[in-house]
Amino acid sequence: MDHPIAPAGITRRRALTVTGGMLAGAALATHAFPAFAGESQDADAIVVGHGLAGLVATAELAAAGRKVLLLDQEPEASLGGQAFWSFGGLFFVDSEEQRLMGVKDTHDLAWQDWLGSAGFDRGVADPAGQDHWAYKWAEAYVDFASGEKRSWLAGLGVQWFPIVGWAERGGGLADGHGNSVPRFHVTWGTGPAVVEPFEKKVRAAVAAGKAGFRFRHRVDGIVTTGGAVTGVRGAVLEPSTAARGKPSSRTVIGEFELRAPVVVVTSGGIGANHDLVRQNWPARLGTPPKTMITGVPAHVDGRMLAITERAGGRIVNPDRMWHYTEGLRNYDPIWPGHGIRILPGPSSMWFDATGKRFGTPDIPGYDTLHTLGSITASGYDYSWFVTTQKIIAKEFALSGSEQNPDLTNKNVWQLLSRIWQTPEPIEKFKKNGADFVVATTLSELVAGMNKLTGENLIDLARLKAQIEARDREMDNPYTKDVQVMGIRNALSYIGDSLSRTAPAHRILDPSAGPLIAVRLNVLTRKTLGGLQTDLSGRVLGASGEPVPGLYAAGEVAGFGGGGVHGYRSLEGTFLGGCLFSGRQAGRAAAAATAT
Repeated sequence: MDHPIAPAGITRRRALTVTGGMLAGAALATHAFPAFAGESQDADAIVVGHGLAGLVATAELAAAGRKVLLLDQEPEASLGGQAFWSFGGLFFVDSEEQRLMGVKDTHDLAWQDWLGSAGFDRGVADPAGQDHWAYKWAEAYVDFASGEKRSWLAGLGVQWFPIVGWAERGGGLADGHGNSVPRFHVTWGTGPAVVEPFEKKVRAAVAAGKAGFRFRHRVDGIVTTGGAVTGVRGAVLEPSTAARGKPSSRTVIGEFELRAPVVVVTSGGIGANHDLVRQNWPARLGTPPKTMITGVPAHVDGRMLAITERAGGRIVNPDRMWHYTEGLRNYDPIWPGHGIRILPGPSSMWFDATGKRFGTPDIPGYDTLHTLGSITASGYDYSWFVTTQKIIAKEFALSGSEQNPDLTNKNVWQLLSRIWQTPEPIEKFKKNGADFVVATTLSELVAGMNKLTGENLIDLARLKAQIEARDREMDNPYTKDVQVMGIRNALSYIGDSLSRTAPAHRILDPSAGPLIAVRLNVLTRKTLGGLQTDLSGRVLGASGEPVPGLYAAGEVAGFGGGGVHGYRSLEGTFLGGCLFSGRQAGRAAAAATAT
């Protein structure tokens, strides 16, 4: 079912008179910009959204000599958007890091995994189908990840931690969902280091008079003339000193209208808008949780989807989304409802709210959306890890740049300290987080779990029987327990054995303690559907034709084509999707505005 949004297209330069004028210039005094392109237009291109995709598109336009304005409703402190907060994971195929780890990867294997995960089934061969362009973008992206992606970023100074992570290991079949091999490359410096080279390029373009920032400019409408995009209009918001990620004021102090023959929408997804998440929640994932925590700042509100739709664009696959099942309530929140995701290794036991162990493929790190469906089917909004100190010390990582100061700050000695101690951010959550229960005995643990929820759903005898059954499977190097098979499989990969998988042991072994239970909340995060775009990033309308002058990139476009991931992600592909689609749209928009 389509959900209307904006089309794409860029064909010719237009000259129209500025009608909006600039009110409240004092709010922008520190970011003056030149008179662009001529008396009748403000720029060759306007980019809406200063996250990663917007920075990449702006950098490409400026490098091609185009005059570009970069607008965002947030203050300068939030430049880089959600990418800044990310762990910095990137999906590469047959990389130097993989080869160093002994991983044999190929384009064909990656494409097999992508198709098995995406499950494209909505008119791939039909030009009007929702998956038609998504499939083409997927082909192009896997080519990119197997080809120049790594060398392009390395040429910009980006580096990666040498141990490649193995995310989304899948549902158990070679041609089904999941990564057959480790492909999750953590950027040295995490998300900020991915943003940095493109922010530098844009700031240099501003200094050279090729680009201009328009912070605190909230776009409320895309202006069209004769069916073609000719600019944007909206409100100037009062200046804000809000720190990065903190909610900023929505007080309007003026209006604006800016003119350009090209508008590139890079405004992100809907993850902070729980009403919109629930509105688009698919029946296949069960009933939307009544309670969710939020993995993105409040400004990730999805506003530009409807605005672009009104300008003629088409939204496809709005029911495809990516929310995590291992969310923790942040004891020191930055944005409202701030949640942090555990990136788990394979050893913690996973139970529903009533204490029933999940079956395959609902194993930590294997199949995010299947597990999400299992959680909603349980009738509760949360689930549990039951684990040990030995496991969390080796296997727990927290998503986000701020939760990984060693990697983010490129501190080698702090990073090496993970060898002999539990990372400090994990220990802080264990001590201060609302979702942790720590105990020396199983009976004390169960009492704590029931006290935490106030529901008394966990029966000690039942939980003990399930844990003991699993523990008996640890006595041999072979087993019928799929999770234990997965642990031994992980330990056969040097990257996991070095840094991400604890030695196989019994959960109830006192020497591995204390015992730890972690309440896991559903954490909103990514929009997999969005504006349908062709391979140039042009937004398509209901007829399948590009809307002249309109482009989109990043999450608002489903990371390309209105849903490059299909139903499921292989992980490490969100930042990469912003990079690739931002580059495609920026280069195409630059070519279309050439004189």
